[in-house]
Order: sequence, then structure tokens, then C-alpha cells
Amino acid sequence: MLSINLLGVKCPFNYVKTKLKLETMERGHRLEVLLDDGEPIKNVPRSIQNDGHKLVSQDKINDHYKIIIEKV
Repeated sequence: MLSINLLGVKCPFNYVKTKLKLETMERGHRLEVLLDDGEPIKNVPRSIQNDGHKLVSQDKINDHYKIIIEKV
């Protein structure tokens, strides 16, 4: 599974970087993304799902979040 650390990356750049990474992946592969609390964890999962991808999990780890996305 690929992983990207977007802690400290502001909106909308965290979504753009996630989307660009997903574009390089094959269908069915998963991407782990680390995101800050606040706008990033609200906006990125919603935008990715609006693009048609599957949000597999979303876990809070201390002061940030780890999400797993499956490319559809």
C-alpha cells in the first residue's frame, strides 16, 4: 500500500496531492493518507468520495488522522 504524509499541507493542496497520487495507481489499490484535524479531514475524504473512490477507513491518531482510500 502506498502512503503519503500531508500533515501541515493546507486545503486545497492536500486534496490535489491525494488526487494526483490516486491517478498514478491502478484500480483496487489502496492509498494511506495522513491528514491534519479540521478542514483537511472534513474536505479530503468528502472530495475523494465525490470523485467515486472508496473511503475504507478513517482513524484518529493523536492530533491527526489516517485515512485509507481504495481507487475505484
